[in-house]
Amino acid sequence: MRQLHFILIILFLTASFACENKIGIDESGNENKSQPPIKSQPPIKTSENLIKAMKAVEPFFKPMGEPSADEWLANFTEGGQTFEQYIGGNPVLPSPDRKTLYVQPIGKFDKKQLKIVQLTVGYMQKFFDLPVKLLSQKRFEEPLSLKNYRTNQFTKNRQVRTGFILEEILQPNLPDDAAALIAFTNEDLFPNPKIRYVFGQASFKNRVGVWSLFRLDDYANFEKFLKRTLKVAVHETGHMFSFAHCTKYECVMSGTNHLGETDRRPIDVCPECMAKICWMSGYKPKKRYENLAEFCKTQNLKKDFDEFSKKAIAVSKD
Repeated sequence: MRQLHFILIILFLTASFACENKIGIDESGNENKSQPPIKSQPPIKTSENLIKAMKAVEPFFKPMGEPSADEWLANFTEGGQTFEQYIGGNPVLPSPDRKTLYVQPIGKFDKKQLKIVQLTVGYMQKFFDLPVKLLSQKRFEEPLSLKNYRTNQFTKNRQVRTGFILEEILQPNLPDDAAALIAFTNEDLFPNPKIRYVFGQASFKNRVGVWSLFRLDDYANFEKFLKRTLKVAVHETGHMFSFAHCTKYECVMSGTNHLGETDRRPIDVCPECMAKICWMSGYKPKKRYENLAEFCKTQNLKKDFDEFSKKAIAVSKD
């Protein structure tokens, strides 16, 4: 049975923001053998310092409370994933020959959108401590075939089918050294005729994903638009490295059902997910928080700068 992994699904018959996970199956339901997954590495012994770092940053995160009726956990039953469960589950990891995150812009972007994508590339690098390469901008070859686009009956906007981008644009061009190939577009997206729209979709097996900026700037100033994009980018990339949704804390890896819930989440991962990142890439927690604080200072994200700076101090204490 195909497994579907949805994040940020808009309820109440409005729309759906989905990231679809087909393990060993492509969009058409057939086995996809064109791109083998990254070989998983066996779990290694965790360091005492990493466990201490998890404890040190716990006070900075709010435990997940009882969800309201329109929120993710009220509609989906999830068990979460501890750090111990993650390293014991043979996760997909970056490897020496496949460690670069590639970002592919596709479409016609205005200056603000291009800046958002460029800043997101910088944040991803500091977030995961992996090389991130921004590729040259591409445009869709026009006209698109009828199976690859439609007109939204409510907004009258053109929408591009996500499977077309994943299978026909990204998968054939996946670099040999890629941990993942992530596309950003300013086109509105849809995955199938039954869903009104999605913000994005990813294939966990084939290491490709696409996300749209089209709706992320709704009722948002530049800072909110940027932070929404940062959250979507690192959340989806985390899934590509076998991170499950976080249910223990308010965390950027927590599932969300609408943009209001997304806005409430932090731009950082919780202690459990921080340990996953540091374990998989050899990232030192103090250095990670210092790097993220530097990014936030540069972008005048004062609240986030203060929190990352305090976390760096907290993990440096005995």
